[in-house]
Amino acid sequence: MKSAMLWQNMHQHSNKLKGIMGMTIGRYITSPISLTSFYVKPYIYKPQFQLASQPFSQIHIVASSLKHQRSQHILVARSMDKLELVEGKVDWKGRSAVKYKHGGMRTAVLILATFGFENMATFALAVNLVTYFNGVMHFELADAANQLTNYMGTGYILSIIVAILADTFFGRFKTLLTSGCFEFVGLALLTVQAHYPKLRPPLCNVFDPTAMCEKVGGGNAALLFIALYILAAGAAGIKATLPSHGADQFDEKDPREARQMSSFFNLLLLAVCLGGAVSLTLIVWIQDNRGWDWGFGFSTIAMFLGVVIFFAGLPLYRIQPIKGTSAIVEIIQVYVAAIRNRNLSLPEDPADLYEINKDKEAALEEEFLPHRSIFRFLDKAAIQPSTTGQVDEQQPPNPWKLCRVTQVENAKIILGMVPIFGCTIIMTLCLAQLQTFSIQQGLTMDTSITKSFKIPPASLSIIPVLFLIIIIPVYDRIFVPIASKITGIPSGITHLQRVGVGLILSCVSMAVAGIMEVKRKDVARDHNMLLARPVLQPLPISTFWLSFQYFIFGIADLFTYVGLLEFFYSEAPMGLKSISTCFLWSSMALGYFFSTILVKIVNGATKDVTRSGGWLAGNNINLNHLNLFYWLLSFMSLINFIVYVFVAKRYKYRPGSPILLSKQNKKIEE
Repeated sequence: MKSAMLWQNMHQHSNKLKGIMGMTIGRYITSPISLTSFYVKPYIYKPQFQLASQPFSQIHIVASSLKHQRSQHILVARSMDKLELVEGKVDWKGRSAVKYKHGGMRTAVLILATFGFENMATFALAVNLVTYFNGVMHFELADAANQLTNYMGTGYILSIIVAILADTFFGRFKTLLTSGCFEFVGLALLTVQAHYPKLRPPLCNVFDPTAMCEKVGGGNAALLFIALYILAAGAAGIKATLPSHGADQFDEKDPREARQMSSFFNLLLLAVCLGGAVSLTLIVWIQDNRGWDWGFGFSTIAMFLGVVIFFAGLPLYRIQPIKGTSAIVEIIQVYVAAIRNRNLSLPEDPADLYEINKDKEAALEEEFLPHRSIFRFLDKAAIQPSTTGQVDEQQPPNPWKLCRVTQVENAKIILGMVPIFGCTIIMTLCLAQLQTFSIQQGLTMDTSITKSFKIPPASLSIIPVLFLIIIIPVYDRIFVPIASKITGIPSGITHLQRVGVGLILSCVSMAVAGIMEVKRKDVARDHNMLLARPVLQPLPISTFWLSFQYFIFGIADLFTYVGLLEFFYSEAPMGLKSISTCFLWSSMALGYFFSTILVKIVNGATKDVTRSGGWLAGNNINLNHLNLFYWLLSFMSLINFIVYVFVAKRYKYRPGSPILLSKQNKKIEE
């Protein structure tokens, strides 16, 4: 009888224990917290077959312990539900970033506002510095245009170096904040030089052929170029880090945030346009009517506000941790290793190439890319030593001698994008002329809107900017969704199609610019005003005739530059996304530098065949042959577009590319 009661008692306690364990497992089987640490060890039934006095007490202890652990894990699980962590991102204190608390569109708005104020401060410089160099610092017109393109090109090309430094040593947030301070200092120095007469050449009319104008030199020239290139260094940091830092605020794996990221890139151009609209109207008007010191001063204030707004969002940002290595360095390692192994033979089976263990790679949160049979010469960087046939995982190889397959594939992706990159350089070369020579065209024309108000020629760029302010929301909210339903591509059309539309429009823009220049010179000739002084003796033709070339190029901007930004970011592998935007800035940098070179080549080649000493020589644009230069650019753009179509059709998207996935999903649906 006692033995029967003992067995019944043991059975009841055993069922209680099983019930508690079942509830625990049922509650947490989907939880990210490991079960092993709290249910495997208590599951010991061996003591219950000993004396009755001991096993029941142990069972009660185990059950009580499990209840306590269950309550603790319920609290943890509930907090985890509320605080969903963002993989690979931290907050400003180095803790894991929490979704709905850090990042998202609300913090992206602060970044967009910063970019808007930065463009408000600097956009006017891109269109009006030629006038400052020519009219205040007394550079010749062609030299003034070259000084501007050199400054712009330096700002873009330095973005590559700044991106490497940001990824390797400083982080994007600190680099962006420091770059904003650099721009503030550069603008402040320009303001000081423009304010004090002793820091600039004496006043002189450079359009008077008899005037002997003194060109800036000595310490004043040093101050000018120090201020300009501090400003260029700051602009490089902004361009290198702001778009990628903005993209960091979204999780690509979250469909909702992935769509928001696509909108972010369109809104980035909108921020440029809004800031540029204020810069091209208010600040340009201040520069031309109140003085350059006032204009530079307002730019300095705008830059200060941008830095303050950006810093105010610090507690809300998702921050990319410093990697300690740069993806650009890893790409260089592939080429060095391939050259070192150039005499080795490639294995017949690509599986024999070196790659780290996938499990280890997953632990490191690295992207794994499959081998592709393109650019096979780079595969030599992954040839394993023939003596062992494999590499010891405990001792990683020298990356300058042996690279992983994924690392080699990253290098192949970048190499595949180089032809696309090369075909977009001429776009900026054309843009440089609208920022230099087209402004000088406007100076000779009638800028009156009413009898009492005249628009500054440098403000003509407001025409495409205003158009973009209207068309970008329409494009993003109406065209993209409709096109996406037809094509199955999230961005409506592919990035390469978008770039192609912009390239052909830039060709049309230069052709129209040449036609408008012929019309302008005909008016000057018909009214015997070829020697008229710009501004003081305007031609009887409205400056708004130039709006056609600006309008067409503005549409080209919307397609090409935003398309390139999305293309480079979406095609870049995981390790290269942070610096992918630098490819666009590098393309623009080369465009500005090539503009300087092309102007010198054209002037040198036409020196002996024109009365003015070259198509673009001298300060009197009425005696030049700017129309021929525009048509030369249009012809070059047409040839470039044909090459681009050939290259784009043969481009192979990387494995896992959003475009490829979209096309595959559409085929499955069909």
